[in-house]
Amino acid sequence: MRWRLLLGLSLAGNLLLAAGWLWFTPREPSPLTRSAILPGATNGLQIKTAVVVRRQFFSWQEVESDAYPTYIKNLREIGCPEQTIRDIIIADVNALFARRRAVEIFTPDQQWWRTEPDPVVVQAATAKDRELETERRDLLSTLLGPNWEGGDLVSLPRPSRPPIPLDGPILGPLPTEVKQSVEQISMRAADRLEAYLAAQRQAGNSPDPAELSRFRQQTRKELAAVLTPVQLEEYLLRYSDNARALRTDFAQLKFFYATPDEFRSVFRTLDSLNDQLAQLDDSTPQGALQRDALVAQGETALKLALGEQRYAEYRRLHDDRYREAYAEAQKAGAPETASALYEIKLAAAEELARIKEKVGLTDEQRAIELKQTELEQLRANAQALGQEDPTEPVKPAPKAAPATTHIVANGEGLDRLARLYGVQPSDLRAANPGINFDKLKAGDKVSVPFSLLYPMLPPRGQ
Repeated sequence: MRWRLLLGLSLAGNLLLAAGWLWFTPREPSPLTRSAILPGATNGLQIKTAVVVRRQFFSWQEVESDAYPTYIKNLREIGCPEQTIRDIIIADVNALFARRRAVEIFTPDQQWWRTEPDPVVVQAATAKDRELETERRDLLSTLLGPNWEGGDLVSLPRPSRPPIPLDGPILGPLPTEVKQSVEQISMRAADRLEAYLAAQRQAGNSPDPAELSRFRQQTRKELAAVLTPVQLEEYLLRYSDNARALRTDFAQLKFFYATPDEFRSVFRTLDSLNDQLAQLDDSTPQGALQRDALVAQGETALKLALGEQRYAEYRRLHDDRYREAYAEAQKAGAPETASALYEIKLAAAEELARIKEKVGLTDEQRAIELKQTELEQLRANAQALGQEDPTEPVKPAPKAAPATTHIVANGEGLDRLARLYGVQPSDLRAANPGINFDKLKAGDKVSVPFSLLYPMLPPRGQ
């Protein structure tokens, strides 16, 4: 136990010696003290300067303010350069109005089911955008002066590629950080695709559909990490390759105007099937069978999505002749006759093909039969549309019957003139619409139409 006591006394003594050495050893002046002494000072005189201490650290929340004038005042108080203030305010105002545009303007892009923009929506969106732009410029003029635009010499960086519009009731209210994440995911996807396509072109190869499908799935997986299922579907309905292909298909049909519910149902049906088809290797018998099964599955699902009648219309519109028939019916103001005109076209095409293949006909005989078939088709079209037969010769309008003029004598009336000339009283009235036969008087001139009974009676009084 004694050795422990001796060790503790030795340590305590060493600590006391070290403290004494530090206390009595001369220390170097600190840099702050050194810098406070003026150069050239003599006689060991220390001169203290009046030092103004400015706080070096501040919280940005102390600078920001919901009121722009206060915000600008706070920026100036911390010594922010005027050009930087202008850039900050312009960027902040632009971000504010970008959010307003995203939620207040109904754009044609939001009607993802349409093959062509609705002119009414385009006009309304343009007017609203113009209104917000005027409000934005007025606000900047109030905050930064009327020459704010001309004084923006530095100019903020502009994006190298146009952003994806994330607007509307579903994508418009997304937080800024979520929109930025979606933009970054979109840019990475575009870069991956461009790099792959460039490599394929350099190698002289065509793009592999399966690889393109994998790229799409990777992008969707990244988007699903930042968007809800509803938001992701809205994004895909507007910007995915499958949705664009579906709009292109509907546009080529010309007359199939899908409703939002129809477009969404068809997209959900074909979206996953298209990716499965892209990943199939149909060079093998097994792959070909799988492809046929997927195509049949897609047709069944498509019929369920559209309903029996709309599906039949959708399929018929893939036929050029049906689209022609529909256009003719629409032009005639009778779209309901499109099916009848289509059947007439099919029958005429079959008959024309039969005549062209018919043997034993001279060129003249074949031309006559072909012309006759065309005339019959015209007659059938006119009948289906409720129009006159265009192939019948136009009957000339009947010439006006020759007439003579009768000068009324005292006591003559309508009945006497009719008996005199062998015409009906109604014919006399029709030939003289400006004469009141109830008040005939001597000297009135009456036009008398030609009568077969009395073909050329000389006019009375002449």
